[in-house]
Amino acid sequence: VQLQASGGGLVQTGGSLRLSCAVFGRTFSWYTLGWFRQAPGKEREFVAAIKWNSTIDYADSVKGRFTITRDNAKNTVYLQMNSLKFEDTAVYYCAIDSSRVPIRYGARSYHYWGQGTLVTVSS
Repeated sequence: VQLQASGGGLVQTGGSLRLSCAVFGRTFSWYTLGWFRQAPGKEREFVAAIKWNSTIDYADSVKGRFTITRDNAKNTVYLQMNSLKFEDTAVYYCAIDSSRVPIRYGARSYHYWGQGTLVTVSS
C-alpha cells in the first residue's frame, strides 16, 4: 500500500489549508488513517484520525480548528485546517494502522506512511 500526502504550503496566521492523503494499493477491512505532524526538533505527534467505521478523534491542540473527512470513492482522506497558528508549522504525514483496535495515538502503531507535506504558518 502507498500513501501520498499533498496540499501543504505557506499560509499566514489565521489562514486555511486542506491536506489530502491518497491511498493506493491494498485495502483493509479494518483500519485507522491518521494524520501526524513533526516540527523541527520535536517528536512526531498525533493530529487526527478516522477509522473504517467513521470514528474520529483529534488532538486537543487542533480540536475545533481541524476537520478530518474521507472520500471512499477516491480512496482519499482530507485534513481541513482552519485558523492556523504559527505552532501548526510542521511536516504533516498520513499513515495507516491496519489493526482492528480503537484509534491509537502513537506513531509506532501505524504501519504505512506517506512521504509528508510541509505546512508553514507565518506569524
